[in-house]
Amino acid sequence: MEIHASRAGVNGGHGPLLRPTSLTVKPGELTLVAGEPGTGHTAFGLLLSGRMKPSTGTVSPDAKLLRKQVVLVDAPEVNEPEEALTLAAVVGEELAMNGMPSGKKAVHDWLVEHAADEHATKRFEHVPAHTRCAVMLELASARPGVTTLVLDCPDRYHPNPREWFALAQDYVNPERSVVALCSNSSAHILDIPHARLGEDNDTKMEINA
Repeated sequence: MEIHASRAGVNGGHGPLLRPTSLTVKPGELTLVAGEPGTGHTAFGLLLSGRMKPSTGTVSPDAKLLRKQVVLVDAPEVNEPEEALTLAAVVGEELAMNGMPSGKKAVHDWLVEHAADEHATKRFEHVPAHTRCAVMLELASARPGVTTLVLDCPDRYHPNPREWFALAQDYVNPERSVVALCSNSSAHILDIPHARLGEDNDTKMEINA
C-alpha cells in the first residue's frame, strides 16, 4: 500500500507539534525520516498510521484503511510497553492483540523460537536494545493485514543506528514497507538518503530493500 502525506502538519496548544511534511511511502521500501528532538516524530507516525487527523494538509489513503494496515511500533508515550512489565508479559499482550495463542506456554514457545527466552523475566526497561527492537518489530509484523510498519525513534533506547536499521531492513518485503523515524544524528551516522520532518520530501529518499 502506498501512503502519501501532502503538507501534513499537526498543531498543538502552544505551537506546531509537526510542521507541514510531505512524503510518499512506497510498498516494499524502507524509508528513513529524520528530525531534531521535538519536531514531531510520533505525531508523524500517528498521521501515517491513521491515528491522528492532520491539522493541515492530507494523508491518504483514508484513516480507516491506514488503521487496518499500518502498525505504529513502540511509540513513546503512545504504545510503548510499560517499563515495569516483564518481556514475557509484553509478548503475551501483543500476541493476544494479534489474535494468536497468548497463554504461558505459547509465550514461552514464542520467546524460544525468537531466541529471547533468556530475557523472559526481565523488566522491559532492562531488555537489551537489540532484543527489544527485534521483538517489537516481529510482533508488529505478525498483525493480521499489516502492510506498513512505522518504527518510532528506536535510537531513544538503541545506541547503534546501524543495528536497528538492519533490523528494520529485515522486515521489508515486496508487500510490506517500513518507515523508521529517527534523530538527525542517527541519520548522519547511517549516511544514507533520508526524508526530513517539516519538509517537502519530493526527491526520492527511499532505501530499497
